[in-house]
Amino acid sequence: MEKDYDVIIIGGGITGAGTARDCALRGLRTLLVERHDIADGATGRNHGLLHSGARYAVKDAESATECIKENRILRNIASACIEDTGGLFITLPEDEKTGYGLDYQKTFVDACHKAGIDAEVISPEKARAMEPSVNPDLIGAVVVPDGAVDPFRLCSANVLDARLNGADVLQYTTFERFVIEQGRVCGVIVREQASGRTRQFRAPVTVNAAGIWGHYVASMAGVTISMYPAKGALLVFGHRVNNMVINRCRKSADGDILVPGDSVCIIGTTSTKVPFEECDDMRVTREEVELLLREGCALCPSLSSTRILRAYAGVRPLVASDDDPTGRSISRGIVCLDHAKRDGIEGLISITGGKLMTYRLMAEQAADMVCSKLGSNARCRTAQQPLPGSGSFSIRKAGEGRWHHPNMGQKAAIGRQGLRALDISFSGKDDSTLVCECEHVTLGELRYAVSNLGVTNLSDLRRRTRIGMGTCQGTYCIYKAAAALAEVLGVPEKAEEFAQEYLNERWKGMCPVAWGDTLREMEFMQKVYKEGRPYSYEG
Repeated sequence: MEKDYDVIIIGGGITGAGTARDCALRGLRTLLVERHDIADGATGRNHGLLHSGARYAVKDAESATECIKENRILRNIASACIEDTGGLFITLPEDEKTGYGLDYQKTFVDACHKAGIDAEVISPEKARAMEPSVNPDLIGAVVVPDGAVDPFRLCSANVLDARLNGADVLQYTTFERFVIEQGRVCGVIVREQASGRTRQFRAPVTVNAAGIWGHYVASMAGVTISMYPAKGALLVFGHRVNNMVINRCRKSADGDILVPGDSVCIIGTTSTKVPFEECDDMRVTREEVELLLREGCALCPSLSSTRILRAYAGVRPLVASDDDPTGRSISRGIVCLDHAKRDGIEGLISITGGKLMTYRLMAEQAADMVCSKLGSNARCRTAQQPLPGSGSFSIRKAGEGRWHHPNMGQKAAIGRQGLRALDISFSGKDDSTLVCECEHVTLGELRYAVSNLGVTNLSDLRRRTRIGMGTCQGTYCIYKAAAALAEVLGVPEKAEEFAQEYLNERWKGMCPVAWGDTLREMEFMQKVYKEGRPYSYEG
């Protein structure tokens, strides 16, 4: 007999993770179901921008206001996931010819102020002093409270807190169909991918938080959500060129945001409508790479001589509202649907739209609706209660208090796990051994990720620790990491399988940018691990 729940949430991206946390904090018996790993979809395939809302201020005032409010909340509750870089919106000489010159800058600043966003016009000289990598030809600059947020850490922290508050989480478990009785959704039938076992779970309310795949989940209940699959491609560069987020002060367009994050920087994004059948296997084209590189160099000219590590793409879960071929004009607003009122199907809620920045607000709205259906008056606490690892006191000082003189691995763990890093064991003789030298991931942190963060393979480990995401892209560490992970999981025979799966995924991201240093890196990687081509990917 399977356990019954108050609410079942389908989808382990940031919206589903946030909803699971919110529901669990309200005392609801909560189950989260994800077909892959958490943050595997759109959540883990963005540039990690902590929006101030300025980007939407002119065209979508409601989204801009939501963003700046959530920006301030996240700085308080998710400090371990955020870097306060600040942001620049720049105007270039060529923008004058397209109607986005200094007159538009004034319109932009006024719209920011109306939305409650601090926006300060500064001189080009001051902008160059604040961010030396910025295009020196700029003629205007505005400072806004943008930042960088690690979407993997953010999602993982939400899932961890949901678990700590009683939620159950099933990863690598596929949603098959709903249990529908007398026109009401009463539960779900899922399949465990590893065992093939089919399981049924019941709950009076199910939340569809499946992102772009939400239209498919809804269709299993006989209802329709008109989703707009907007592909966004991004490039990762080999080192951190900029220390502030750099934006173009103009209408949203391709390749106009450069975000620093950890040891790299990311340029994005594009926006292209793609068929639903392609959403599970996004490939970046050479044309998209060239476009992003060209536009990125307009923000930061040194990108032209900076090594590109890899390319990747995700699909935005937008709700279709017009025939815009790019999806740029579609609102990033939140869509929370009660299918009982909308479609006559009780027990099903869909939460979609929005963006990474507004996940907490989306979760709050979904959890409010769940509680309303359950007759619960439990209040939302997620705007006040810090996520695990985050807090109001200094994480750095806490680390120094614990270890006195933290080594590189301990410092890096504090940067990734926040205060939770203090729970990592460094007392064993090999706990401080570096598994990944680029990102300073230790064997102790690897063991912690397996024990506490739901890691079952190297890709899971990458999302929790950044292993293999540095300059070498796994060339020097992946076999070592694979062997260590397999040993910790108690399946040493799977070490080779773990490594090959990981390297295949790296190849997919490197293939679209296979020239110059990146091509040499790929060829070297092949030589290191096996003579010939050990990969299954066909590019």
